[in-house]
Amino acid sequence: MKKKPYIIIGSVILIVVLATYYFSSSEVESNMITVLVKKGNFEIGVTSSGELDAENSENISGPAGLMQIRVYNVKITDLIPEGTVVDSGAYVATLDRSEISGKLKDAESALETAQSNFTKVQLDTTLELRSLRDELINKKYELEEKKINLDQMKYEAPATIRQGEIDLDKSERAYDQALKSYKLKTQQSQAKMKDAEIELQKQLRYKDEISQIINQFVITAPKKGMVIYFKEWNGNKRKVGSTVDPWQNIVATLPDLSSMMSKTYVNEIDIRKIIKGQKVKIGIDAFPDKNFTGEIRSVANVGEQLPNSDAKVFEVMIKLNETDTVLRPSMTTSNTILTRTVKNVLFIPIDALQTADSTVFVYLKDGLTHRKQLVKTGESNENEIIITEGLKENDVILLNAPADEKKK
Repeated sequence: MKKKPYIIIGSVILIVVLATYYFSSSEVESNMITVLVKKGNFEIGVTSSGELDAENSENISGPAGLMQIRVYNVKITDLIPEGTVVDSGAYVATLDRSEISGKLKDAESALETAQSNFTKVQLDTTLELRSLRDELINKKYELEEKKINLDQMKYEAPATIRQGEIDLDKSERAYDQALKSYKLKTQQSQAKMKDAEIELQKQLRYKDEISQIINQFVITAPKKGMVIYFKEWNGNKRKVGSTVDPWQNIVATLPDLSSMMSKTYVNEIDIRKIIKGQKVKIGIDAFPDKNFTGEIRSVANVGEQLPNSDAKVFEVMIKLNETDTVLRPSMTTSNTILTRTVKNVLFIPIDALQTADSTVFVYLKDGLTHRKQLVKTGESNENEIIITEGLKENDVILLNAPADEKKK
């Protein structure tokens, strides 16, 4: 009978120890995240960041004809905010008129000079031809006098008659020469007038051309749409202070938001895996809850080197299959290009895979506890990896190493 209290005390201690172990183990296990081993088709892809752009857009251009008037650099002095929705004909930007205003003043001065020269040539020609006409009339009268004198000499001595014939011949020759000279002078004067008129018309057209172009320095939208700043060759967007030149006089664009593309760059190591027509999973960094699908439309044949990078990359254009009102040009995209699918395999999250020395293992749930399970792996994608040996479908494994294992 004396042993009974000791048995009771021992039993209580055993219960307390077991309860402490159970609850502490349960608490540890409850803090661990578990995942199931999945079986199915495993997608392998190339991941890259990209940027949205409209497949089609209409340019909002600066003045046409800047090169003809020899104006090569025009700065933007005012520009509405990017993303503004405008109607057709609405104000978009203003360009600096300083250089073209100087050209207009020079053209007006040149036009005045050409007008003055035209008037001078016209007056000189009128006076010169009038003088030649008077001289021609006098030569004609003199010729008629010589004819009359010769007719009156028919009863004179032969020598006198001969002298009259010589005088008449001289008068005829002088008249013919004066007539030819008048015709040549007329042609010459007409040519001078034509040259002066051409120069006048040239200066008038030049001045009118500048006047028309200067009116285009206030830029309006060709149609309704959202204004997106134009990107230059170096990736910088045109803004107030940027220069517009005759070779690329685009200020902004009006993109067609109903058809969007993602422009991305794939490094030279992975580009051999990329071909036209491959499917793409697309995420929008600004809206993590939205996912889209796409298809590769083009792959560049020649690599390029991006600024501040030594690696060679290839441009890849991806067409989005869906549309959404939240999509805007220049938004950053996360693109996963599906290059291959491995069918009917086991796979787990990469984070669940553990390594120690040369062994690869996972923590496999075993009742209320867990144990290390050696595994063999296959190919992987960005988040998951194929398991070829060591696990079966629906096995429960820990996503991270247990706290007690981390302390070892």
